[in-house]
Amino acid sequence: MHDDRSLVEARLRRVLDERVRPAVYPESVPLQVAVWHAPGEPVPVAEGLAAEPEPIAVGARWGAPWGTSWFRVTGTVPEAWAGRTVEALLDLGFDENMPGFQCEGLVYRPDGTPVKGLNPRNQWVRIGAPVEGGEEVRLHIEAASNPVILDYHPFRPTQLGDKDTAGSEPQYTLARMDLAVFDETVWQLVIDLEVLGELMAELPLESARRWDILRALERALDAIDLQNVNQSAAAARSCLTEVLAAPAVPSAHRISAVGHAHIDSAWLWPLRETVRKVARTTANMTALIEDEPDFVFAMSQAQQWAWVKEHRPEVWARVKKAVADGRFVPAGGMWVESDTNMPGSEAMARQFVHGKRFFLDEFGIENDEAWLPDTFGFAAGLPQIIRAAGAKWLLTQKISWSQTNKFPHHTFQWEGIDGTRIFTHFPPVDTYNCSMRGAEIAHAARNFKDKGSARHSLAPTGWGDGGGGTTREMVAKAARLRDLEGSATVVWETPAAFFEKAEAEYAHPPVWVGELYLELHRATLTSQARTKQGNRRSEHLLREAELWAATAAVRTGFPYPYEELDRIWKTVLLHQFHDILPGSSIAWVHREARATYDRLAAELDAIIDAAQRALAGEGPTPLAFNAAPHTRAGIPAGGAGTPVTEGGTTLSPGPDGGHVLDNGLLRIVIDANGLVVSAYDIDADRETIAPGRAANLLQLHPDFPNMWDAWDVDAFYRNTVTDLTDTDEVTEGEDGRSVRIVRSFGASRVTQVLSLPPGERRLVLDTEVDWHETEKFLKLAFPLDLHAERYASETQFGHFHRPTHTNTSWEAAKFEACNHRFVHLEEPGWGVAVVNDSTYGHDVTRTVRTDGDRGTTTTVRVSLLRAPRFPDPETDQGVHRFRHALVPGAGIGDAVREGWRINLPERRLTGAHEVAPLVAVDDSAVVITAVKLADDGSGDVVVRLHEAHGGRARATLTAGFEVADVTATDLLERAWDEGEQPPQRDGDRVTVRLRPFELLTLRLRRG
Repeated sequence: MHDDRSLVEARLRRVLDERVRPAVYPESVPLQVAVWHAPGEPVPVAEGLAAEPEPIAVGARWGAPWGTSWFRVTGTVPEAWAGRTVEALLDLGFDENMPGFQCEGLVYRPDGTPVKGLNPRNQWVRIGAPVEGGEEVRLHIEAASNPVILDYHPFRPTQLGDKDTAGSEPQYTLARMDLAVFDETVWQLVIDLEVLGELMAELPLESARRWDILRALERALDAIDLQNVNQSAAAARSCLTEVLAAPAVPSAHRISAVGHAHIDSAWLWPLRETVRKVARTTANMTALIEDEPDFVFAMSQAQQWAWVKEHRPEVWARVKKAVADGRFVPAGGMWVESDTNMPGSEAMARQFVHGKRFFLDEFGIENDEAWLPDTFGFAAGLPQIIRAAGAKWLLTQKISWSQTNKFPHHTFQWEGIDGTRIFTHFPPVDTYNCSMRGAEIAHAARNFKDKGSARHSLAPTGWGDGGGGTTREMVAKAARLRDLEGSATVVWETPAAFFEKAEAEYAHPPVWVGELYLELHRATLTSQARTKQGNRRSEHLLREAELWAATAAVRTGFPYPYEELDRIWKTVLLHQFHDILPGSSIAWVHREARATYDRLAAELDAIIDAAQRALAGEGPTPLAFNAAPHTRAGIPAGGAGTPVTEGGTTLSPGPDGGHVLDNGLLRIVIDANGLVVSAYDIDADRETIAPGRAANLLQLHPDFPNMWDAWDVDAFYRNTVTDLTDTDEVTEGEDGRSVRIVRSFGASRVTQVLSLPPGERRLVLDTEVDWHETEKFLKLAFPLDLHAERYASETQFGHFHRPTHTNTSWEAAKFEACNHRFVHLEEPGWGVAVVNDSTYGHDVTRTVRTDGDRGTTTTVRVSLLRAPRFPDPETDQGVHRFRHALVPGAGIGDAVREGWRINLPERRLTGAHEVAPLVAVDDSAVVITAVKLADDGSGDVVVRLHEAHGGRARATLTAGFEVADVTATDLLERAWDEGEQPPQRDGDRVTVRLRPFELLTLRLRRG
């Protein structure tokens, strides 16, 4: 037989495009359209419906950037259409290739009832099936003219990312606004032809099934009357019945389709627009659930559910009904799909506390899975947080984006730093916007790495980011793929149903230990420094507010601010979303974030001040409050007293015009260029700085990645570096015990103050950068005379080791990584820590000196600032302040302690008396991360702690109040018995035993 595949396939494409798809709507009449443009921010629905619109014609331009336009469409169903299905086709000027990234609309009836969302792949509204003829149609569309930020020429700087700079030029052209007859048979024929054509293209050429489909398609095309598609569609469909009925082979891969609409809580749009995107999508999905009995939709991010409840009560009522029917499924159990690298220990825990509690309170549903398809890598401390929240599964997809190494599993056990393992799945479909195309389904089956041991995978199905979620076309395709020869099988299921099947069939999955590092988007650890500083500061202010308010509540009856803390936590958690905290959103988002963090800081400072004054009483005694988890200057952790300072610091002239700082523990030599050429540990008789090198070295790199500007830094950035050694001035600091350094470069200026606190083994570096560079990367380098094959960086509830070498492509790919408050390197018996108050990105490299002592130089570089131009062309312009400390002679415990110290400076006020800690622990390896009152208002004291050094610990916690009972709990403060040994109470003392990095939450009932 002659090979005529190309001929038939080309014929199929043209007939579908030019004749069959247009015949879905064979008759139409225009609607009358009028529009009212809201003058500023979006208005309430009632106001939009009541506004008096002006006529507008199809073809007219509309929609200033970030504007809202209320369209009114009216018309009459022709009498001749009686008995037929009629839909309104409402095209606001969509580009079908951009679902989720341009104008969108929500359709309302005149009484304000929401109907469904409009977007590029979902432009129809059902009027009647069938109609009687003569019906009056009146619909209102709340249309958002969101500008296209990520266009066909992506990553180009644009001023459209902030309403203050976007201008007023109309963005869109009003397109089709019609009433039309919907031909169900032709629509079904389109789905038949698409499913079979897409499947055929994925089958091997030698496969008999491929040729069976080809001949069936040819017969169907022959049966279509191109001048009367509607009358011939049923005959064409009958030609395909046999090939569509052939069942899948028993060994076929099995796909659990989950309706999905990944909606970034902010990204190329502001938070307020996400509120509306969620309303449009949930309206769409509840409508689809009513039409499609097999369809199941899952939505994560409790914050987005809360927005629907608050802002769209009519949609919320439909959502609640669909949840009760088991069709609309809360997923993930987190407040938002947050970044997981940068949030601190408590913040990561509270993502689950607030997320799971919302779903429990609203629906009585508890999630067993964490759902994070788009997060940029996963910190090694996350598994035990998931487990401590009462969950046991994790889903993500983003690791498939890694540039260098292909992850070896799709289903596996992920082991965290404490040994906790979480059953984890990466969908092999490699997208969280699956549309049920044949290429996607075939890719999932081919790509699945666990063949032979497992055969289930999950496919999140639907357009995200305001694209409207799952479409009726996707549901129709899935129905045909349920049991179809040559294809993987597809069934709609909840995430829990998938995980139960996947876990049951895979008794001994492989294990991956440590972080799940995304070999991409590394620069998100640095972009938008003020957003990151706002997050770090908020986390520590919340710790202080809870600690002092709880202490004051127990000691003085101070009113514990439950509602305020709950609201503030949720706001901080929202801003940890994986495009806000990582710095990859538009200018509008980060402008609002800065203002929000400032407002929250003022609120938290007020709570802290009120609680501390209640504790201290009125009096003249100078007091310092220590919120850190370790004793400082004689003040116990969580207490207040008069600080004790030992020793002093001298500043003397150094060689060649430099300076020497000395406090009896460290001797720091700063040369005439403001560089630290020596950091000598006097007790250890050990030099910290590598021979011939200098620390406090600012280095500037060009920074123009191949794509994803705010997200990425590519390895070639290191090829070019400028050491910033020229100075404007190097002088004695104002206090006479520090050194002030000023440098200028490009259009920017750096002012540093280097100080050596009395009695402390740390060199403090305060850095102010007035930054006006573009497409540059600023680093701060510390070359250390230290031989270390690995180093530790802090993560949630512990630390994680990374190699300093690049033996394999896996290590080489980690050229930029995340730490929280410290990195630590050591040789046996002596180490060095670099601690920070607000930076996350860093790199560590090592070289062997070829001259002199042939020792090893290990260089730690802190990432300070970047200047990408997309999506925010003004990223990080302006003044920034950072604090770092170099800690010679530091063990891991010193690194932990100094990391807390630099982030929790003591607060000073006068009072009547010292304040004893509410709780204290007798082992410095056991760190208390939270002291608070129980969320249920019972007055119980909740203490969260963890082993921080990486070893086993036996510690006694002493309460400064009468304890009637103690219970180990999960993160939601419910009794939990998963610890190795239960806490033992003896009066007001509680003894605990912890494995390395184990976190433990204790609930102390007051007597």
